[in-house]
Amino acid sequence: MAGQRKTFNEINITPLTDIFLVLLIIMMVIAPLLDQQGLNLAVPNLIEVQDEIKDSKLLKVLVTSDNKYFVDDVEIQPSELAEFISEKSKDNPDGLLIMTEDNATHGCVVKLMDEARNSGVTSISITQA
Repeated sequence: MAGQRKTFNEINITPLTDIFLVLLIIMMVIAPLLDQQGLNLAVPNLIEVQDEIKDSKLLKVLVTSDNKYFVDDVEIQPSELAEFISEKSKDNPDGLLIMTEDNATHGCVVKLMDEARNSGVTSISITQA
């Protein structure tokens, strides 16, 4: 009989293996990103911030639009930032206040936040200078 079909006794697992390998690669790329902890940020009102700045012992760091860090009008080099924050955070237990100028880059502010968090600062506030 010419119309009979042959029976199919084998399963091709090559496409299934390809899908699993792609999923494995995606998970290997995403897994290190899941380990990072985020910061709990509470955005205060402008009036509250001005009152708190006068009464508290905050370490105030200014991030300028040309990506420089200043504390009390003294420039801090990015390579010295971690050491400076860990040293000054002992004298300023209330946390860190990051004041940014209008055109300060996001990366510069995030670098300061990361260095502060790695130095043990638990309270970080951000405001516009």
